[in-house]
Amino acid sequence: MRETIIEKSCELFLNLGFKSVTMDEIANALGISKKTLYKYFSNKTDLVTAVTNTMFEKISCGIDHVCDIKMNPIDEIFAIKKLVLEHLKDEKSSPQYQLQKYYPRLFQSLKQKQFQLMQKCVTENLEKGIEMGIYRENIDVDFISRIYFIGITGIKDNDMFPIKNYVMKTLMNQYLEYHLRGICTPKGILQLEKQLNEN
Repeated sequence: MRETIIEKSCELFLNLGFKSVTMDEIANALGISKKTLYKYFSNKTDLVTAVTNTMFEKISCGIDHVCDIKMNPIDEIFAIKKLVLEHLKDEKSSPQYQLQKYYPRLFQSLKQKQFQLMQKCVTENLEKGIEMGIYRENIDVDFISRIYFIGITGIKDNDMFPIKNYVMKTLMNQYLEYHLRGICTPKGILQLEKQLNEN
């Protein structure tokens, strides 16, 4: 039952936002009593924590799986983008922004975990790309991996990129192109343009 509650809550939070969905609405959507809901989660914060941790674990496993395929580094970046968008349902409700605003401690803890995961993944991607002659060999891998994280999380800032004016999929494509054009060799640019045509 716990997993079912997490799954349904995740769907509601992503579509309607962490703030606007109440425990009553979650219980109604599941066809259970609030008492049953509180048997598994002591309060809404407890439930939001379980949902965000579950989402993080699913996305982490998905990213590990993509990295294990050992594809071209540029294709890998776009495959990860696709996976994240599928899990976050195109982020209609700007979940990251809402977490930051209404659950700041949870947001900070999640951001740390995201950074550690992405730092490893992006560093390996950059090193592989340099080795294959797709990325320039004189780039500063540590700097690029950190600036990449700031950018990819920054485009989810609702103040900077209001959800009514920007579609997350388009924003992510534009950001990835911006990032890759800065580090690619001519060989890498050809691969990037192939990806952009397909996306």
